[in-house]
Amino acid sequence: MDYSQLNTGLWNAIIQMGIIAGLILLANILRRKIGFVRNSLIPTAVLAGFMLLGLKYLMPEFIDTFFLEKITYHALALGFIALSLRIPEEKKESAPGIAAKSGALIVSTYLVQAIVGLVISIALAYTIMPDLFKASGILLPMAYGQGPGQANNVGLTYENLGMAGGRSFGLSLAAAGYLCACIVGVVFLNIFNRNGKLKRIKDKDYLSGSVTIDTFQDEDEIPISESVDKFSVQIALVAMIYLFTYLVTWGLSSLLGLISEGVASTVSTLLWGFNFIIGSSLALLVRGIMKHLRKFKVMKKQYQNNYLLSRVSGLAFDLMIVAGIAGIVFEDLSGYWLPFFLMAIAGGVITYIYLKYMCKKLYPGYENEGLFSMYGMLTGTISSGVLLLREIDPEFRTPASDNLVYGSSFAIIFGAPVLLVVSFAANGAYNAIISIGIVLVYLAALLAFIFIKRRNKK
Repeated sequence: MDYSQLNTGLWNAIIQMGIIAGLILLANILRRKIGFVRNSLIPTAVLAGFMLLGLKYLMPEFIDTFFLEKITYHALALGFIALSLRIPEEKKESAPGIAAKSGALIVSTYLVQAIVGLVISIALAYTIMPDLFKASGILLPMAYGQGPGQANNVGLTYENLGMAGGRSFGLSLAAAGYLCACIVGVVFLNIFNRNGKLKRIKDKDYLSGSVTIDTFQDEDEIPISESVDKFSVQIALVAMIYLFTYLVTWGLSSLLGLISEGVASTVSTLLWGFNFIIGSSLALLVRGIMKHLRKFKVMKKQYQNNYLLSRVSGLAFDLMIVAGIAGIVFEDLSGYWLPFFLMAIAGGVITYIYLKYMCKKLYPGYENEGLFSMYGMLTGTISSGVLLLREIDPEFRTPASDNLVYGSSFAIIFGAPVLLVVSFAANGAYNAIISIGIVLVYLAALLAFIFIKRRNKK
């Protein structure tokens, strides 16, 4: 075997990961040392992603775009598997049902974004852009609400269904979402601060995140290092479940092919695009099996470690963000600049207006903390939501941070029907129009869940 630089198959992944790692470290230095960058609240991974995007165009021979696509695709599933394996903590005291309502709020925001996106794409398709893919507006909630990983997957799915450049369109919207979270979020934070509506905490270091034995080690866990390192066990669990994810998805696709080739051609694409949901479900199943094995004394020790699994998911999502942003191909946007700008601007504005009203109703006493945390998450990711929240609640004294975490868990359940709309809207000339009606009905149901239950309790 040739171990030299001539063997690109041997060294390519190492070179690409080294470049990504170097840019993450550089972005972290810039964010810490340059006040303007630090005050912009742009996440380190996002800054590194834009730097890698620029490097890709300046020195294309050094950046493997196909490798970036693979990182974006796999990192999304690996991150969700690691999160799903975590042992649930005992819920902190909070308003009854607030986690479920927060989940409904998150998904209802997806639906509002979907309506905005679909109205724009359908209006353009029936007027000045007849060749525009009518369901392309669905990519707005995928990009803003769920981030670059989902925008990448749905964009690729739509490419296979006839939308040329769908992946780059989705990733570009995801990048615009981060800019909304950082720029719009910071602008309104300062406006609220000047008007005396809240106090922005400046010149204060973020929480150090110090790890104590209580946060690192649960009772009856396996030792930190015995015959195998505890971190190796976490990686092994995640990798094993991802292998199961591949096998299950492959089996379902093969079964659909035996039943109907027509159904398989559409549904199989969705299955592979949403493999992170299958992975999360399998992780929850494995977690439940291990819990019962311990209950019946078949398994004596707890193998999952929440702290290390959180670090695995954090690494996966950071890589996903960097690779996802850098994977944008501006040439693919040549016919999409108008819908891109319309959706990016309208999505940011409508999301803020909707959340401002809803958070005032849903989070009395800490509506501003709820607003900025949710706005950051629903235009970027949960990390950008936490970044905005830390500016006004650095010690997380309000329940806003818990609402992000627990609400996201319920959002997976409430969001399942949205995935059906993603598939339905892309198939057929008038399906995108019908999808608006379906989304409106589901939005009304979620709003009823949020408000009617609240009135009954009163």
